[in-house]
Amino acid sequence: MRVSDVLASKGSDAVFTILPEASIRELLDVLAERNIGAVVVSDDGEKMLGIVSERDIVRKLRDVDNPRDMPVTSIMTTDVQVCAPEDSFGSLMLVMTEHRVRHVPVLDDGKLVGVLSIGDAVKYRTDQLEFERDQLNKYVAGG
Repeated sequence: MRVSDVLASKGSDAVFTILPEASIRELLDVLAERNIGAVVVSDDGEKMLGIVSERDIVRKLRDVDNPRDMPVTSIMTTDVQVCAPEDSFGSLMLVMTEHRVRHVPVLDDGKLVGVLSIGDAVKYRTDQLEFERDQLNKYVAGG
């Protein structure tokens, strides 16, 4: 099981990014309209400059009086945990668990090719377990 398998099962090749000069207001619109919990900050859609998650918003803006016009660069995380398509599914889960992150960008030779959330990982594993259960049931039933 590889990260590329999880990306393929996710079924969408859309990677949502936001420009570094975008405002917090624009960031909130993107998160709400796309129903996502994080967005990669990029000036070209391929090179990752950082990531902004709901956690960043809560932790970094709670004491700011009027943050809506601030740039996303003021709250983005730049020390981002990433993975590669050839990484194992287990290593992805380890990164999420050890670093307590819910979104991990997938980079292939430095190019952004996807973002996986903890929800994507859980769905992939659940689907896999259900498939294995169904196969065992067929085997036991003699099919």
